[in-house]
Amino acid sequence: MSGNVADFSGDIPRHYDRDLGPIIFADYAADMARRVVSGAAPARVLETAAGTGIVSRALRDALPATAHLTATDLNPAMLEIARAKFASHEQVSLQPADATALPFADGAFDTVVCQFGIMFFPDKQLGLREAHRVLAARGRALFSVWDAHRHNAFGQIVHDVVSGFFPVDPPRFYEVPFGYSQIDPIKDALLAVGFGRIDVTILPKQRMVEDFSAFAHGLIFGNPIYDQIRQRGGVEPAEVQAAVATAMRQKAGGEPGQIMMQAIVFEAHKA
Repeated sequence: MSGNVADFSGDIPRHYDRDLGPIIFADYAADMARRVVSGAAPARVLETAAGTGIVSRALRDALPATAHLTATDLNPAMLEIARAKFASHEQVSLQPADATALPFADGAFDTVVCQFGIMFFPDKQLGLREAHRVLAARGRALFSVWDAHRHNAFGQIVHDVVSGFFPVDPPRFYEVPFGYSQIDPIKDALLAVGFGRIDVTILPKQRMVEDFSAFAHGLIFGNPIYDQIRQRGGVEPAEVQAAVATAMRQKAGGEPGQIMMQAIVFEAHKA
């Protein structure tokens, strides 16, 4: 086990893909794919922090058949789930890679994409610099982050419930995905590494959840917080899952119920 907030290993990728993918990632993946092909036909696309291939699959479906997609992630176990989503003839390469030290030449790609990944980079400025470096002239970088907890109640709920089980040393995982949402500092960081025009979109969405127990299972078993809970001991992750599900049912007013989400999408252009 590991306490690393970016360590999605073991059984975590399977739970992440099955229990979280359809609810909180799929709609944003479809939107991201539309943005990538809107007004452009990129031939060389790089995805960093690709995870289990939710965005990768949407990109491959949207891109021209002749375009090549390279999907990378720091965690090989996540990419193994992604690999099963593609046929051998599709123009997709999947490989482990650190988004802050990309193993690609300068100007190798027309477009760089990263959905809900940069929040986990230990050096975000370096990740942005690497995205800029591997982009060709007039290339685009598109990435999204979660807005703050107050705009994503599901994240706030699971953070509060987990913290209630560990008042002395609460797991901090759910502070990370929702902790990089201030627009102006992110714009300044993009400008600092050399990007020019920057477009920002606030993207709220709502999703009906049929089974809050399954959703809560993904929120606990499909993230590194699972390891943080196990390391502290004294309570089983399944107990935390049940408490999260109960809190979410109460927030939604029953089951099925809706959850509100909000992301921020950045599109940065290289001169």
